[in-house]
Amino acid sequence: MKIPFVDLQAQYKSIRQDVLKGVEAVFDKCNFVLGDEVAKFEADFARYCGSDHGVGVANGTDALHLAVRALGIGAGDEVLVPANTFIATALGVTFAGAKPIPVDVDASTFLMNPMLIEKAITPRTKAIMPVHLYGRMMDLDPVLEIARKHKLAVIEDTAQAHGAELRGKRAGTRGVMGCFSFYPGKNLGCYGDGGLITTNDAELKEKLEALRNYGSKKKYHHPIVGYNSRLDTVQAAVLNAKLPHLNAWSAARASAAVKYNKAIEGIGDLILPQIPDKGSHVFHLYVLRTKKRDALLAHLNANGVQAGIHYPTPIHLHGAYADLGYRKGSFPVSEQLCDEIVSLPMFPEISDEQIHYVVGQLKGFF
Repeated sequence: MKIPFVDLQAQYKSIRQDVLKGVEAVFDKCNFVLGDEVAKFEADFARYCGSDHGVGVANGTDALHLAVRALGIGAGDEVLVPANTFIATALGVTFAGAKPIPVDVDASTFLMNPMLIEKAITPRTKAIMPVHLYGRMMDLDPVLEIARKHKLAVIEDTAQAHGAELRGKRAGTRGVMGCFSFYPGKNLGCYGDGGLITTNDAELKEKLEALRNYGSKKKYHHPIVGYNSRLDTVQAAVLNAKLPHLNAWSAARASAAVKYNKAIEGIGDLILPQIPDKGSHVFHLYVLRTKKRDALLAHLNANGVQAGIHYPTPIHLHGAYADLGYRKGSFPVSEQLCDEIVSLPMFPEISDEQIHYVVGQLKGFF
């Protein structure tokens, strides 16, 4: 068998008519920039998250960048980020002119370790940017308590956690802003790039709308420096067609994770992902750990299983951040995870037969 890492074609076939209808409406109106579909998606997605406002932007990295800028954070300032995350988390800080400061993660959850946050705070720290990595919503209560104590903002990187919920609050609604990506492979993905920022602060919403549009709320009036970062209307139409299905897709991912865990338990030295309270993990990725990661990955790929690594290099060991001055050993948990993690195929449409085949390859390897 050939098992794709993500099967976008299977999903598209199930919603094809709704997608085409929405896209055709955009072309009929020829309203391609900040059209009606953008406003509809902003309102509907904010409502889905439980947030007062949503501001669509061009991609998830821009969402992080503009969120940092909207708070007036820039040169000379620092923002705490997890050491184990996709580089876009750190780049969003860098693009605003500030410095990302890594914090090591918890070995069991892969998320920023709250016990280490205060040690990383300096007089230059202005914000904390926790990441709901792999779809697991981080418990932000201790983070928010630290933030209040030190008068810091909390910006959530929610690029992988659309719809994740913990104690009645969805990802993207606990901090001052939540930053989403709609890259095609995300739990809610468009057919290109797209992003959005949620917030309950009306003033931040107004500032974000200006920042994404050349610093302008009124045509040809530019009171602040802004950027060209608008959610494309065609992509908003795609997202409008997909949003009603998000809860069902999240439930299907969670079900697949349970099936994986039951079938894989006890195989070799594999450490399985935790399956926490219902709804708090939407399994954007299903990530295992093993000391034999590289050999296992090669075996899976050679036998038709499109597995991957998310992510092979921690933030502080990327050449892009060599100037931060950290070395190997600075963040030991993140470094160990990066050597051991492997992501198995995970998408809502994955079948029991496909899961059985993947598990069979794991058993065969060990």
